[in-house]
Amino acid sequence: MRVPDRRPRVVLFDVFETMLQVSALRSRFVDVGRPDHEWELFYTRTLRDGMALTLAGAVRPFAEVARAALRTTAQHTLSEEALDHVLAGFAELPPYPDVEPALRALARARIPAYAFTQGGAEVASDALDRAGLRTYLRGVLSTEEIRSFKPPARVYNWACQQVDAMGDRVALVAVHSWDVHGAVRAGLIGGFATRLEGAVPDVVARPHVVGEDLELVVDRLIALPA
Repeated sequence: MRVPDRRPRVVLFDVFETMLQVSALRSRFVDVGRPDHEWELFYTRTLRDGMALTLAGAVRPFAEVARAALRTTAQHTLSEEALDHVLAGFAELPPYPDVEPALRALARARIPAYAFTQGGAEVASDALDRAGLRTYLRGVLSTEEIRSFKPPARVYNWACQQVDAMGDRVALVAVHSWDVHGAVRAGLIGGFATRLEGAVPDVVARPHVVGEDLELVVDRLIALPA
């Protein structure tokens, strides 16, 4: 059931592609002799396989799913060392320019923010540290703790339990419409930034707020009725 449009007391941020630029892996694909555009197929394949394994009931950790997806994307031509080189790039991804202003706005409004990833918490924390964003965050939550990928409802409900807040006062902010859809369906407030997809697809639940970037999404979340 869709919750009312209300100002959140906690905001969860998806990490990869919402906060950090996965496209920065391009150079690592080139380093190992693969076309730079394969980063996108690799990453979407990782998400697809993780979701499928979650549905089937036997999901593996993100790093293992990503490694298998990378092998397939490279047509099984990469050595273990080459796979390691590409995957190590997740800990060094640069931030998008709209992330820090959005986090600063939440800090001014005294609304705590958390990173919420389906990758390993340590990898996400390292990347956010390198990007200078970790100081704005109360914590980093990883769905690996409950052996799941997004977007089943139990994933978002678990995150709400971790931040000690009811779902109807927790917002999920992401650039993936399917992620926001999952949050809205689970009873959270949905904030969708369209910089990746361009618009809200017709097939997903309507987000509570929409903006071209994270800063605008956060401003609109803060402006919701208390």
